[in-house]
Amino acid sequence: MEGLPEGVDSKFRYVLLVSKRAEQLIQGSAPKAKSKHAKPTRVAMEEIDKQQVKWQLTPPVEETTALETE
Repeated sequence: MEGLPEGVDSKFRYVLLVSKRAEQLIQGSAPKAKSKHAKPTRVAMEEIDKQQVKWQLTPPVEETTALETE
């Protein structure tokens, strides 16, 4: 892999996307297209690189702590 796929802003985000998709594949989700790879991680990388997986950024959710609720 030369660079990041279009729309992916960092290596960290790329790793997160690939790992989440690979986990879906391991859990039984069907691959988006035929792949020459057998390992879920490589299939997920190929899908992300070809923009076959849709994803979007959402703003972080602010969590309340026990101290704030009292």
